[in-house]
Amino acid sequence: MDITTSFDPEALALPFYDDEHRSFAEEIGVWCDGHGPLWEAVRRMDPDDAGRRLVGLLGEDGWLAALDPQAAPHRLPGDLRALCLGREALAYAEDLADFAYSIQSLSATPIIRFGDAEQHKRYLPGMADGSLIGAFAVSEKEAGSDLAAVRLSARRTEGGYVLNGSKAWIAHATIADLFVVIARTGEGPGPLGLTAFVVPADTPGVRVSERLEAIAPRSFGHLSFEDCRVPAEAVLGRPGRGFVVAVDMLERFRMTVGAAAVGFARRAADAALAHTRNRDAYGGTLFDLQMVKASLADMEVRINAAALLVARAAWDCDRGSRGFARHSHIAKVHATEAAQHVVDAGLQLFGAAGVVKGGVPERLYRQIRSLRIYEGATDVLRQAIADALDVRRAALAG
Repeated sequence: MDITTSFDPEALALPFYDDEHRSFAEEIGVWCDGHGPLWEAVRRMDPDDAGRRLVGLLGEDGWLAALDPQAAPHRLPGDLRALCLGREALAYAEDLADFAYSIQSLSATPIIRFGDAEQHKRYLPGMADGSLIGAFAVSEKEAGSDLAAVRLSARRTEGGYVLNGSKAWIAHATIADLFVVIARTGEGPGPLGLTAFVVPADTPGVRVSERLEAIAPRSFGHLSFEDCRVPAEAVLGRPGRGFVVAVDMLERFRMTVGAAAVGFARRAADAALAHTRNRDAYGGTLFDLQMVKASLADMEVRINAAALLVARAAWDCDRGSRGFARHSHIAKVHATEAAQHVVDAGLQLFGAAGVVKGGVPERLYRQIRSLRIYEGATDVLRQAIADALDVRRAALAG
């Protein structure tokens, strides 16, 4: 099987993956390779227009089909390993394509996992075909990684709730048709008092309060909720279970951030290898220099380790392991930190050409930085990993 350069065929051959995953990897890799002109075009577009175009295309071409599990059988494996492979391929090809794919998946998955039959019927077909764009609204200016600090209030009224407050740093905020929102309903203190809601973007009282420009352009903004009334049917899952919804999503999707990091890193390493092989220097090529070879070797080591940690975490989740979250955290921490090193080293090998705006190294340098922050900053996840050591030790001893 001819796998595109966005994947390591030796990694795909490992027992972590099944034949359906290998076929999926080949298909999406070929699809990405065939859309080079589109990637060039979306980089020149307004981020909102690019986001709408990409979500629509991903839906039209069937790459979001797994977001509607009750639909007719489709060719996609609907598990975390496939999601990780999709993100790796798309990140290798174009950051905005990965962004569109990941945020649409992140928004639909809580509805898949916690929604009722009516919510499935109402929202998932449109999310799967790309005609309905979603956003996952959890973070606030004073409540990022600390979910228990969420302050957006959802006051009970006859027949529903009234939401007041704000959300911050929301991906796809400026183009979303619906928001999955975590708000405080007060069943208990801290994490016990949160509830998840599905809020259509055209609901009176919800608006984009500020559009944000990130170092890597994309649809991004703050949200405001002012006397925003939603019916009781908007609750996702049960009242008071919002913390569970949010944590469940973050634990699953952190490993996919690691997968995207692998895609970025592999693209950086491939570009650096090609450049050093073709760049004349000191009577030979840059690749002939021992320090350059050492740098490329270090890139390869980091990428291999990251790919294995992501595969292990996704495999662990797909087989139903209760402890998969720890491996998801480990995969995200290592893969994103490793990718930052790889991208930086790759840019260094390009020299002055690496800092020219619009080039592959410069583009990757801007794009990789956010992965170390969103869906759990590295320092926060390191603390969670360390805290889990005592729990694991106690379980083994018991």
